[in-house]
Amino acid sequence: MALSLRRSFLLTFTAVAGLSTSAAMAATVPVDATATKKKTLVKTKPAAAKAETIMVTGSYLRSSNNSSANPVQIVTAKQIQQTSATSLGDYLQRLPSVGSSGTPNQQTNGGGGVSCTDIRNFGSKRVLILIDGKRTAINAATSCVDLNTIPIEEIASVEMLKDGGSELYGADAVSGVINIKLRHDVTKATITMRGGISQYGDAKTGLLSAMKGFNFDHGKGNVTLFGQYNTSGGIMSQDRAWAANPQQTNPVSGTPVYGSSIVPAGRVTNPITGANLVSNGDGTFHRYSNADRYNFAKDTMVQNYNQNSALSGDAHYDVDSHFKPYANVRYSHTTTARQMAASPVSGGIKPSPLLSSWTIPAGSPYNIWGKDAVMSRRMNDLGPRKMDYATDTWTVIGGAKGKIWRGWEYDASMTYGQSRWTANTQNMGNYRHLLQMTGVRQLDPTNPGSAIVYDPTVCTSQPGCVLSNPLAPLSPEAAAYGKFTQHDHAEYQLRDFNLRINNSELVKMPYEHGGKVGIAFGMEHRSEQLSSKPDPIVVSGDSTGNASSYSGGGFNVNEVYAEGQIPLLQNAFLAKDLTIDGQGRWSDYNTFGSTKNWKVSINWAPVRDIRFRATLGTSYRQPNVYELYGGQSLGYPSAYDPCSAVSSYGAQAAAVQARCAGEGINTASFVPQNTGQVPTISGGNAKLQPESGRTYTIGTVVTPRWVPGLSASVTYWHYSLNNTIGTLGTQYILDQCYTGADTSNCSAIAARSSSQQLTSVNAFYQNLGGIRTSGIDFDLDYHMRLTAHDSLNVSNNMQQLVSYLQQNVPNGQWYNYTGRLFYAGGSGQPRVSDYAQATWQHDDFSFTYMMRYIGGMVWNNGVTDLTAKTSGQYKTPGIFTHDITLGYRLNRWNFEAGVSNLFDKKPPFVMDASTNTNIYQYGSLIVGRYAFVQAGVSF
Repeated sequence: MALSLRRSFLLTFTAVAGLSTSAAMAATVPVDATATKKKTLVKTKPAAAKAETIMVTGSYLRSSNNSSANPVQIVTAKQIQQTSATSLGDYLQRLPSVGSSGTPNQQTNGGGGVSCTDIRNFGSKRVLILIDGKRTAINAATSCVDLNTIPIEEIASVEMLKDGGSELYGADAVSGVINIKLRHDVTKATITMRGGISQYGDAKTGLLSAMKGFNFDHGKGNVTLFGQYNTSGGIMSQDRAWAANPQQTNPVSGTPVYGSSIVPAGRVTNPITGANLVSNGDGTFHRYSNADRYNFAKDTMVQNYNQNSALSGDAHYDVDSHFKPYANVRYSHTTTARQMAASPVSGGIKPSPLLSSWTIPAGSPYNIWGKDAVMSRRMNDLGPRKMDYATDTWTVIGGAKGKIWRGWEYDASMTYGQSRWTANTQNMGNYRHLLQMTGVRQLDPTNPGSAIVYDPTVCTSQPGCVLSNPLAPLSPEAAAYGKFTQHDHAEYQLRDFNLRINNSELVKMPYEHGGKVGIAFGMEHRSEQLSSKPDPIVVSGDSTGNASSYSGGGFNVNEVYAEGQIPLLQNAFLAKDLTIDGQGRWSDYNTFGSTKNWKVSINWAPVRDIRFRATLGTSYRQPNVYELYGGQSLGYPSAYDPCSAVSSYGAQAAAVQARCAGEGINTASFVPQNTGQVPTISGGNAKLQPESGRTYTIGTVVTPRWVPGLSASVTYWHYSLNNTIGTLGTQYILDQCYTGADTSNCSAIAARSSSQQLTSVNAFYQNLGGIRTSGIDFDLDYHMRLTAHDSLNVSNNMQQLVSYLQQNVPNGQWYNYTGRLFYAGGSGQPRVSDYAQATWQHDDFSFTYMMRYIGGMVWNNGVTDLTAKTSGQYKTPGIFTHDITLGYRLNRWNFEAGVSNLFDKKPPFVMDASTNTNIYQYGSLIVGRYAFVQAGVSF
């Protein structure tokens, strides 16, 4: 018995060589990629006569290849390296099951400079990211794992469980689990160099990585060291013709409006006639027109600059089969740089006590009307806003695993993770100082609507202040006083204690053709803490940019979980394999009490050529520390003032017109100052309640023996999620109020300023309605030997979205977002998406072709679809992109060269009022045609 178990263990270990020895789960083979992966496994152990057993993400029990009921997809290191992707997040964007609700590297307004992914468009907070089967630290400034911190050359494979996993892995695994397997047990040295550039001469990338591993004490121990440095260049909007001048309106007829209405020369409203005037800089003015609008894209980046330095060390020592201690240390230092146009200033924003509208007092020597005059100005004198984000992330894992007795095995570990985030923003405007420089004194300093007077002593009494004309260029001394460098800090900590015990062959069912029952169980204690400390000037509300407040808090949870796997029949008539599996998890939170989650599955193969599978399970997600304890912050999401686009509301235009008129706005002449963006205050909510949901999948896998190397699968999936945690979109709140569809949203809109501008919209985290979505995955893998020197590998992943319904408020209306794109800066739900890859191998030469398709979508504002009657453009077409890569192996060297976006496909136009596209859905097209070369050597 012991000899048999030892052989089984050695076979399993050999099959997964190169993957983590510290992970609780060994390397996995996805049911959708069996044929391709099986060839690799057989190659590592050609003499194996016994069926290999492995652990697949979604189970803590070993089973034979392709026998898991869970829909798991694998991505190999080679597949990633054959692309132009410089981060894992960039690669995952290609996959149909990965939605556009994450945070891409192309997000230059907000986003914290991170790259986060999601599954099925549930958002990054509802997918659990594991590294070698263990939790890892999330970014301190966001609620997700920053994929920029994971070196792409250290990845051995990526497994995606695409039906949820709360019952086995705990909270966050609502839409699924992405388990990133790193390289371990390395015995050679490898060095890899890579460089790339776009056809426009920007977006330059560089990579240098090295890995060295060695065994000691006759192979009982191993130490593996890894280091990587990589950079990815930024892109200026002005360097892409399609993004060079952001479109702000979308009229059915006539000429669209471009650029911002807040101009560098300064714009003022004549307090006598109400006319909008633009300063000529010499005390005279001309009437404002669209020709005066400012093209902010010329100073704005459309893709961030990223740099990552990573180091890791992994070690284990097998004292004996019962005690195998291991340790893993990972560190990354990630920096992100971006640039935005100079601050637009039109007034203070709630909760700031400063003037809600920047006003020139009647007594000012620069006021020619003798009455208070409201103004706004793009502060180009201060320079463009330059943001630099730096994140230091540590993850330390220590533990031991081994055999207990008669097939029982254990894995006990402790994980400590920490993320420290620092942001420095240069050339931010100090609104308090700008008011002082222009001699404005509020009679009530606590009231943003206070009366004002001209008082030059508010400036002359302050060191460094220079009295200035608010509508004329500032002197260098005045500009220095009017700006500051903003410093923000955040820190996140994770502690996770985990004990897992399993026996994959506990006892044989007591009848002929019965299989061996497997049992796994364990316990976990996890705690998470967050603290965020914004710049004091930001906290006080004196900044002209995003406002924020201190936040901090945490939670802890104790959990126990168990899994049972019963092979009812094996090698019987019409039951080559019939296995059922049950999983359950009990969690006790110090914030919300206890909850239970479960999952059952069945896997039936009547013959070896076809297999049917199904799963049914529940999900649970407690609010994360950001949603609970995040301080209030001000952002500028893409949205527009309804009073500036009445005609786009179609049948509801009359209701919008009436609402605007009731607020004293003449929509025919009204000019919004924050064109394309609306100030929005968001923040945590300590009264949030958890989300709950249910997921089921039904599918089949075909591996016909008469077509060697072929594996095809079809899976229908369905998710339902209740009590969803989120924020209502700014545009949704405005539309619901101004159309009269739900006037309760009007309470979230702050009173307009004295110049009739929107001052802010409140969009705090709250428990909303629900999400119901379903679709079909079609997956194909085919490996064929053409000649003695030639082989062909083909894979295709396709997703057909059947339905995506969302309820934005409790007990509210369900909206159908299938085939819709949130054009004002949001995700898209294409009905069809596809990713195909084909590689021809001829001896040491290879050629790989890759194709991605994103289906066309109709634009939606969160409530209604745009149409030809309401908008000049209202949909995007289907998009095909093509990549190629050439590879050649010469002795110890590997060479690759490739071109992505071979035909330079441009991102389709989307009227987001910022980038002229949708960066979440089409961010991968921003670079354009891109070429790269790579060389690596092993020794």
